[in-house]
Amino acid sequence: MSKISNISTDGTLLPTQNDSASNHTEIVVSSELTTDEWRDRIFLERQVEKAFYAAAKALKELRDRRLYRSTHTTFENYCRSRFGFTHRHVNYLIAGSSVVDNLMGTNGSQIKILDEMGTNGSQIEIPDEMGTIGSQIKIPNEMGTIGSQILPTSERQVRPLVPLDPEQQRLVWQQAVEQGGGKIPSGRQVQDIVDKIRERTKVPLPYHVGEVCILLPKDNPELKGKSGCWGVITHVGDYSCTLETWDAEYTVTIEHLKSLELLDEDCQFMRQLCVRLRRLHQIENRDIAIDWLCSGLGKQLKPYLSPLQSKLLDHVEQEYGLTA
Repeated sequence: MSKISNISTDGTLLPTQNDSASNHTEIVVSSELTTDEWRDRIFLERQVEKAFYAAAKALKELRDRRLYRSTHTTFENYCRSRFGFTHRHVNYLIAGSSVVDNLMGTNGSQIKILDEMGTNGSQIEIPDEMGTIGSQIKIPNEMGTIGSQILPTSERQVRPLVPLDPEQQRLVWQQAVEQGGGKIPSGRQVQDIVDKIRERTKVPLPYHVGEVCILLPKDNPELKGKSGCWGVITHVGDYSCTLETWDAEYTVTIEHLKSLELLDEDCQFMRQLCVRLRRLHQIENRDIAIDWLCSGLGKQLKPYLSPLQSKLLDHVEQEYGLTA
């Protein structure tokens, strides 16, 4: 078993082997990473500091394998302190990488990184999902291509495509490339085409700000594990809504939402509860029991708390100096 005692120059904790002559008492914790996991984490963190697609793929693996767990209680806190990324920005990056996978005709298993610096023909090795080395990352040339295929080089270029289905994503991207004269289109050019398509089939959104809805993940990878979570709508756009849950914020289309159809006073209670849960979630170095409580209440669809639930929530808030 190894223990953490060193810090690298970039602020990353590194493991060291046990020293039998040391006077320090070893503390064994379940969140400690193995040597292989530390290697993978450090490599992936370096990828996050590079191009958009490489960053998104690295962030997704860091999240899915929970390689942040030895130093941070949540992925959101880890991204904010390690990279300065907000939760929304991370969601945009990962969602954008899924669009690029679709444009390349892959499911992400064949990882091809679009290097914003225009690296030509470079190949590097990264850990695969099992933590082994061997997968090759192909980086396109200065035109953002792999072979003759024109591909995005920034998250902004694909953000308008995220709410569309895979077939529409490919169609819009192809049209944007053609209108751009065979060059990589800007995010504004892509958005213009998306707006024109949606204008022809525009359906008014049936939701309003302050309404309480539950998330329906369906085919949206960014909603994985969020089935049944409720949240409060904070913004209604022409084609999507922004929903705030106890631990995150999501911008989704109509098919990923279902209203709880609550009365106004019940919606008011749920909105206040959401604020209380989010305040707890934002506490640094909080006990993991807080997340258990918030997660449970974040899926309870009843607009009230049981006496015991109310006492537990009040006690936790008092413990951390918060008021209801």
